[in-house]
Amino acid sequence: MTTPDPDPDFDPALLVELCRPLRAAFERTAFTTDAVAAMLGDDAHAALGRGEPVPVRLACSGELGTLIRLFLLADDVLAEDASAALAPVSLTNALAAGLLAGDPTPSGTVRTLLDVRPVDLGGGNRWILADLDGALRPHLSTRDHVLGVGHASVSLLRAIPATPVGTVLDLGTGSGVQALRAVDHSEHVTGTDVNPRAAALARATMVLNGVADGDVDLLTGSWFEPVAGRTFDLVVANPPFVVGEGRVHNTYRDSGLDLDGASAMVISRTPDFLAPGGTAVLLASWLHRRDEDWRHRVASWLPDHGVDAWVVQRDVAEPALYVGTWLRDSGEDPRDPAAAQRALDWLTHLHAADVEGIGFGFVFLRRTDAPTDLLAEDLTHGFDDPLGDEAAAYFERVAWLREHDVLQSRLRLAPATALERVSVPGEYGWDERVVRVHRGDGPRWQHEIDDLGAALLAGMNPGGLALEELIALLAAAHDLDCGELEASAVPLVHALVRHGIALPG
Repeated sequence: MTTPDPDPDFDPALLVELCRPLRAAFERTAFTTDAVAAMLGDDAHAALGRGEPVPVRLACSGELGTLIRLFLLADDVLAEDASAALAPVSLTNALAAGLLAGDPTPSGTVRTLLDVRPVDLGGGNRWILADLDGALRPHLSTRDHVLGVGHASVSLLRAIPATPVGTVLDLGTGSGVQALRAVDHSEHVTGTDVNPRAAALARATMVLNGVADGDVDLLTGSWFEPVAGRTFDLVVANPPFVVGEGRVHNTYRDSGLDLDGASAMVISRTPDFLAPGGTAVLLASWLHRRDEDWRHRVASWLPDHGVDAWVVQRDVAEPALYVGTWLRDSGEDPRDPAAAQRALDWLTHLHAADVEGIGFGFVFLRRTDAPTDLLAEDLTHGFDDPLGDEAAAYFERVAWLREHDVLQSRLRLAPATALERVSVPGEYGWDERVVRVHRGDGPRWQHEIDDLGAALLAGMNPGGLALEELIALLAAAHDLDCGELEASAVPLVHALVRHGIALPG
């Protein structure tokens, strides 16, 4: 059995120096996402994603194949082949920097000590440096392990509006994934991390991708301390939000704060670091407790004034599933006595806190000069569109609602809107049970309405009547009290505007 490698020591200065010729080698061999996919083909590429190395090895050839085996499979490869594929990188320098280990003589073999892979973060090919994750070679994660591009990182990338901004703060930058993407749509990026190892790998990642000196500052320190007194146009954070016992096992996921304390701290403090009109996109977790609405819990973390907030819950896990998932994430076997004891301590702690579930999702914030507006809701159904542009549009719609009286406004339905009527067999034919209005794009929101609501929406068009006139006509046609109809219609219309179903005409 292969002995697991721990996260290695590396020389930050030598690694940064090595990244310049390493970039040249990757460009020469076309070590890119598209070229890797083309060489492997659909089947072997899918096997790579499943962590099955044999089909990938069979598909590899030439210098690009050597780099795939070296960096994506973490294979031992002949030093002679590695030297040819990595030219102009010297194997001796790569070993000295801590990128590779092994015997650099022509008959020897070398292996990577770091995860180096091409990725497409949304703006074309990039390369990310991080610690190995053990997916294809046994590996022991240390306390200061630096995660690469995981599912949470990709989710956050897709949730960030692509609108150009001046300054960006990447709180808890890790390997620099978010900071690297932010370079494409900002004037200056600042990344912070409590882990010096993360800051060092992020700095190497920037050099590997040819990011100009001065475009990104990488600062080491706890939470917001390195940027005290500063504000930013955009704050992004994939913090160590795991709900646990308040102890740090891995810095990339454990904050040292009890339960959901990390999420509470980041959400409550972020508004102070937003410039006027600035936006924050945060990943977070929150408790589901007996006799407590999770929405109220998150709302308590926000100030009463100065923020528009949209909180989107994407998933809820029961405690046993949550603990088991995170133990496997760190490579621990739940059957191992030490891992089993940790699971017992963790679950006992959650039980003592009356935790019935752990919610996970996005928190979008916009700095305003008005009373805080909060919408916290579930978005657990599937959808394909990223949330970044939707969040920007949501804040524009909230601002419009703040500045306009919907009763005096002309509204229109979004083009992707559909009306659905659901009926079931009855004694004398079909019995209608539900009427819904759907948005067919973006998050695909839906609202249950009644026949009066459907009639109200049918009258919405850009050249038509204002909402109060539509309501008056409906009230007269159905012999209803106009005031009572307004009282029920206005909240519905506000909700439909927030969800992009009814739009300003």
